[in-house]
Amino acid sequence: MSSRLEAEHLYKVFGRRPVDTVRRLRDGADREELRADGTTAAVIDASFTVEPGQIFVVMGLSGSGKSTLLRMLNGLLEPTAGTVRFDGQDLTALPARNLRAVRARKISMVFQHFALFPHRSVLENAAYGLAVQGVPRKERERRAAEALALCGLEGWEKSWPDELSGGMQQRVGLARALATDADLLLMDESFSALDPLIRRDMQDQLLTLQRTLKKTIVFITHDLNEAMRLGDRIAVMRDGRIVQNGSAEDILLRPEGDYVASFIQDVDRSRVLTAGAVMETDLRGDEADCGCLTATPDTPFHELCALSTRLAHPVAVLEGDTVVGVVPRRRLVAVVGDEQGPSEPCLSPRVRTLTGSTPAGEKVIARA
Repeated sequence: MSSRLEAEHLYKVFGRRPVDTVRRLRDGADREELRADGTTAAVIDASFTVEPGQIFVVMGLSGSGKSTLLRMLNGLLEPTAGTVRFDGQDLTALPARNLRAVRARKISMVFQHFALFPHRSVLENAAYGLAVQGVPRKERERRAAEALALCGLEGWEKSWPDELSGGMQQRVGLARALATDADLLLMDESFSALDPLIRRDMQDQLLTLQRTLKKTIVFITHDLNEAMRLGDRIAVMRDGRIVQNGSAEDILLRPEGDYVASFIQDVDRSRVLTAGAVMETDLRGDEADCGCLTATPDTPFHELCALSTRLAHPVAVLEGDTVVGVVPRRRLVAVVGDEQGPSEPCLSPRVRTLTGSTPAGEKVIARA
């Protein structure tokens, strides 16, 4: 089972007197003021928790500190201050030898530029982490082959990296990380070097694998759409600080400050939000008894909009047989900012259920 990752008050300062610089930052010193003194505060007071099996995305522009933060999580960079705990162990207090052992067995990293060995076959590249662990050859080749199959590369084991496309090379990098069966995956801009279509395919691959493997993943990106698509939780970084940490729905509906609001202004909200994110839970009696087409909390927003056009009243949201909320049209308008008035009456006095996988407009089965 994957384990919890906890970062508490992490700082990383490059330059002279870093410990003194941390004290100044805690006292309210400005990052730009410190830079004038030749000191760079790359990460400032970063705290967060990644629950087992969660994809935690750290998003920000270049220079925001996200990659530096990632490298402190596995000890590639030593924090100037703060602690990192994983699987109940304080990684920042471990001797170098013990930390290397943790990295070899419990933490894997997937890099942006594949980092494959050109003189090793695909199978040998995927098995490299196991070779570092000292796993016998037959066993590591078996596990590497299984990881390659999971990543859609069965039959390519004897190929060389330069015979693969960029997307396939990145799959080898992912297979190498999975082969070690590490609990924690750290992914640093892992898909950003890929073409858009291949990038989306890799996102699909990661989500498919995660449903089965349930790893704890920290994923770094500068692309908000990618963050929204992958992240169970998202931390937005600016100038070394985490300025907001929440679900995709939190960030879209409740941005904290102008900086986050500017990030989300061009996001297609209909592809991120669900009925559960926009429903109202303060129900009147007539809404709770509404006998009409309904949604579930997982119904995608665009399907919810399509359903709303068929009704003259709020859409009821059901969990099992219980109405847990309603979505009035004004809630949809508030999210998309474009009022288009549906007026079609309820299609049946009986309750029918539209699940999250039901295509918009598809006929649904009536329930008594």
